[in-house]
Amino acid sequence: MQRNRPMCSISIQRLGLLAFVLLVGSCIYAPSVNAQAAAPPVEKPSQLSDILRFERIPIDGGAELITVHARLDGLAEKSNDNWVPLVSILRDTLNDQNVENDRLRYVWPLTYTRPTVKQRLAAAIPFFYTRVGNKEKFSDKPPPALFDLAAPENEVWDKIFWTALQNLLFDPYGFAIKASTSSYRQNTGDYKKAHIIRALSVLALYQAVKGESAFTDAEMNEIQARLLLTDKTFGGLVDDVNLQGYYARKTATIRDERGHNWELLRQRAEAEQLYFEPLLMPDGSATHALLWIAKRDLAQRQNARYHGRFLNIADPWSDKRLLNWQGYTEVRYLDREGREVTKDTPGAAAVEMIPLALYGLDYPKIPMLLVDFRDGYNPKTREMSRRVLHDLTRNVLSVSKFGNLPYFLGRTVYDFVTGRRGIDLNQPTRLQTYSQLKLLLSLNDSLEPKLRDEINVRLEKVSLNPFENDFEAEAKVAKAQYAALVKFAKEPNGLAAKLERDRRAEMLPLEHGRAAQIAFSVANVISFGKYVHREQLTDNMEERLDTARRLQYHTRFLEQVARAKGEIDMAWDLAEIKRSLRFVADHGEGASGQAVSAAAKIFARTRDDETRRACLDSLSRISNPKAKSELLRISQNRELNQTWREIAQSYLTDKDDRVQPIAVTISNSPLKAGQP
Repeated sequence: MQRNRPMCSISIQRLGLLAFVLLVGSCIYAPSVNAQAAAPPVEKPSQLSDILRFERIPIDGGAELITVHARLDGLAEKSNDNWVPLVSILRDTLNDQNVENDRLRYVWPLTYTRPTVKQRLAAAIPFFYTRVGNKEKFSDKPPPALFDLAAPENEVWDKIFWTALQNLLFDPYGFAIKASTSSYRQNTGDYKKAHIIRALSVLALYQAVKGESAFTDAEMNEIQARLLLTDKTFGGLVDDVNLQGYYARKTATIRDERGHNWELLRQRAEAEQLYFEPLLMPDGSATHALLWIAKRDLAQRQNARYHGRFLNIADPWSDKRLLNWQGYTEVRYLDREGREVTKDTPGAAAVEMIPLALYGLDYPKIPMLLVDFRDGYNPKTREMSRRVLHDLTRNVLSVSKFGNLPYFLGRTVYDFVTGRRGIDLNQPTRLQTYSQLKLLLSLNDSLEPKLRDEINVRLEKVSLNPFENDFEAEAKVAKAQYAALVKFAKEPNGLAAKLERDRRAEMLPLEHGRAAQIAFSVANVISFGKYVHREQLTDNMEERLDTARRLQYHTRFLEQVARAKGEIDMAWDLAEIKRSLRFVADHGEGASGQAVSAAAKIFARTRDDETRRACLDSLSRISNPKAKSELLRISQNRELNQTWREIAQSYLTDKDDRVQPIAVTISNSPLKAGQP
């Protein structure tokens, strides 16, 4: 084992209401762990389709409602039908089979529901951090959609508007109004975030299913990236072309953090003579882990030295309660090396095991304590630390980092130290790993029922949000709300009528300029979303939307090609690139500046003559003034072969040259293969 090395640690002293924090050094040991540790081994089950299924319901007017159902074998109340609908997504297909004009619309996490009056009142009580019970009665109203994938910017303006309203209208009326409204908004935001995380987890499992796919890869990336971006203030303004890159980076980060925490927790467990057990999601990914202690070791290692850093639980070796433990235990069989084996293995010894703690692994820097089997309020106190600090300074002291220099300096140092050292105080919320664990426990029946029930009970104590329901109640909510959603989808004035109104609103940029669009957006924000400008229904609306959506599809594809690294001619299908360029050229009157930039960049990077000619043809037929500027720039680029400069110039001067085959032009010029 590695010798103890003194390293500076931090303890925190509160100095009352007017002083913030003092940092005092003390020396403790911290083991060195590679942050890029290999991810835990993954063993994918052979039949994931047995726990997930997908249902499509056609909607009049040209759309489909796609729902992911999961078999929740972990529910305490067993029934003949444990299939529960979890996530529904509306896809507008414009009544055809062409994926280029499809548009994803609303996302319904079916466990997300309207709170009861009791829950709303509790959510507005300052410093009230606990659940108040479950929603028991369900209406036949359609459930609230949590997100509109076709209008993500609405979330941004909604956040900005409510923040301004809070600061300008509510805050000046004193502590009672300020603290109540602030607490209510915080609980509302956390409640939405928890169900977005749940939807992401379900969709991630969906991606692991091999077989029929209800969504294309591009659609899945868009859905998950948009839901991930809801956590960012300006996430709704991220352009569609950047979604795939963001999603790839985010998933890589999560994978690295999971591998780091897996190795860190395993090493600390081994160092303290504890037993590490990963908990696997149905797709084989390890998102959580349990720590156990062998009862036989308690007598042998009484008062042994204990380093609780990163574990964040009390010393088990000096805890007299464990010697006479009355809680949950399991008998397991271990070999001489302490590895778990089957009962029939030669030399296997029966060992009574006591669970100590459960951790989440998808968390920055350190494993996150979710359940402490000896102290139910330990994880909750740690979860509350950041919330209490925020509510105290914001609502009681009216101190802001941007308006008080001493507080800004103290908070900056405090945030840096706790973040840098991985101290489990003032850390980002456990909301993500907490929501994932609730899903894991309901999907996975590998845990012993008594252990799963105990974890569920203790887990609910960690929740700070009065809006939350336990998962048994959420399963009932999901079934009731799905029935209401299906009923709404089949009504003549239901989902089909809503879809038509959305299409009329989608016509706005096709009928009005930028100034008018901004004015209508402002009217929508200040009316709390009640006013939405919609164009009149016309006979050619679907045809115009079809063209606009397909143009957007091909423009986004060309932007991805233009931004991608590496050789275009080797990494991409040139036939697909030319097909998109031709579509943009055929509808040049509606093409955007992004299409112009993409065509110009592809021209500069490809060495294929036909693709280059298609780029120039698109630029010549796009009505955007930027296209003419790009053609002029190409014609004046002395680094290009003279032939290509002349071709670009011909597009500027003689429209008839646009239909001249590329082979004729090249054959009459001194251009050689491989020349730019």
